[in-house]
Amino acid sequence: MEYFPIFARLNGRKTVLVGGGNVALRKARLLLAAGARITVVAPALAPGMATLAASGELEHVAARFSPEALDGAFFVVAATDSSAINAEVFAAAERRQLLCNSVDDLAQSSAIVPAIVDRSPVQVAISTGGAAPVLARRLRERIEQLLPSGLGRLAALARRLRSRVTARVHDPEHRRGVWERALDSDAANAVAAGRGSPNDFRAELDAQIAAADASSAGVAWLVGAGPGDPELLTLRALRAMQDADVVLHDRLVSREILARVRRDAEVITVGKQSGCPGTTQAAINEKLVALVASGKRVCRLKGGDPFVFGRGGEEIEALRAAGLAYEIVPGITAGVGCAAYAGIPLTHREHTQAVQLVTAHGKGAWDSIDWQGLAASRSTLVFYMGVARLERIRDQLIAHGRSPDTPFAIVESGTTREQRVVTGELATLPEVATRHTIRSPAIVYVGTVAGLANELAWFAPVQSAEAPPIYATLSATG
Repeated sequence: MEYFPIFARLNGRKTVLVGGGNVALRKARLLLAAGARITVVAPALAPGMATLAASGELEHVAARFSPEALDGAFFVVAATDSSAINAEVFAAAERRQLLCNSVDDLAQSSAIVPAIVDRSPVQVAISTGGAAPVLARRLRERIEQLLPSGLGRLAALARRLRSRVTARVHDPEHRRGVWERALDSDAANAVAAGRGSPNDFRAELDAQIAAADASSAGVAWLVGAGPGDPELLTLRALRAMQDADVVLHDRLVSREILARVRRDAEVITVGKQSGCPGTTQAAINEKLVALVASGKRVCRLKGGDPFVFGRGGEEIEALRAAGLAYEIVPGITAGVGCAAYAGIPLTHREHTQAVQLVTAHGKGAWDSIDWQGLAASRSTLVFYMGVARLERIRDQLIAHGRSPDTPFAIVESGTTREQRVVTGELATLPEVATRHTIRSPAIVYVGTVAGLANELAWFAPVQSAEAPPIYATLSATG
């Protein structure tokens, strides 16, 4: 994060604006809207600025800038058409440890004025760190369309009612739940849309306060985080991640996805990795039950889908046995998501009409796999957690009748910037994987559709010296 976002209270504080032209006028209007006490330093003023000075809305010092003009200032804006003067203003502000914004000059700025969506007291500020101001304005336009015009009215009403809730609901977590349910209600939406009555929202809030004790019981959300790309999270998954008091997450849940968790939530890693010490499933079940039983709202965040090799069923059984509430939030399973990003159609009318998902890891996995059926079906085979067992996968499939020249594809770190796709023929599967140092997490695809990866891949490489390709396809001979 290059810039720390902050909202400054300028009301009644001295703000020095250096420059008297039209650019300075735009800044002056913005600063006046925030209640700033503006001193403009400029030899002369443009007509609009002169009007503001004549009406007493700002003070005009008719002089060239000198460092003494910053005495007593809280914030500084340099808005002249001279880069030399702007640099002088910035240097003077730096010596006084004052934040300074130099218009359209990042090098001479310690603060950036963002694009603003104003629904006072609700404000949304958008910044690109000065890299692309037009992009920031475009984002502002989109957000303007999304936010109802009466949102500020709802926020002001909530501010007036805060003491009412605080006085009656003493537990902070229960109080947050009251506000979340009230603000999600039809009454709140009606006020934000400009057609609702404040009394209706007040009544809704009172109803939520009355129900606070009854609604304080914990709940678990078993959430599928998808295969890696945070853009593949469902809206329901995001809601659970934002509402949860505690998040228990697996090793495969990426930092980018965890960044979307509510910032004040407790985040606990309960990941397991083959061959390494980790949290046992029994311990995870026990932790999950204990948290929910204590009244916590828990997001059990799993890579892929909770019910596809995610052991979600075992966790649900533990919650049910304890009589606790839960909800399942499906996610895109890795076998499907990684195939899509690699351009592998799991079904194709000219190749195969069936898919089989297989785990090469787990209790009695190898003893229970029907290798004869897998080899004979000619369906697309999708092996999860099979990187350490590639030789056995190859040997068993060929021994039971699968052709040695059947195409395979391995997708490593699928849907992420580190995604790699290695392709080849089944007979060479372990050797190719070793040659390209394939590591977990990776999905193995066996079937004729795997040969389409190079033809249909859309997750195209980014040729950049600064960042590695977000997609790479390697052939057996590559």
